[in-house]
Amino acid sequence: MVEQNLDRVFHALADPTRRAILDRLAEGEATISRLSEPFSLSFAAVSKHVGVLERAGLVTREARGRERVCRMNPAAFRDARAWLEFHERFWADRLEALDALVGRGPDATGESR
Repeated sequence: MVEQNLDRVFHALADPTRRAILDRLAEGEATISRLSEPFSLSFAAVSKHVGVLERAGLVTREARGRERVCRMNPAAFRDARAWLEFHERFWADRLEALDALVGRGPDATGESR
């Protein structure tokens, strides 16, 4: 289940338009019409992008009269952040070990350890 959620989140984040939509929603909630303003995309295209973000759990939509108001769901980033942090620690540890090994250089006899 977590892996499927990660797949949806990373798929949603792979598109620059969707990342721009999330950047805008980080400032506060907005309607689809408001979200579509800076793009040279149709309302329908922006709505489809928001749908991808919504399926990934990154955005929620709420009907307010005739408008659909979108807001970011920061909790949906939790699993992705944990995955990234794990791999960052893993590789940092490996690179530190490599650096320590390579950093030793030749010993007094001129041979590498």
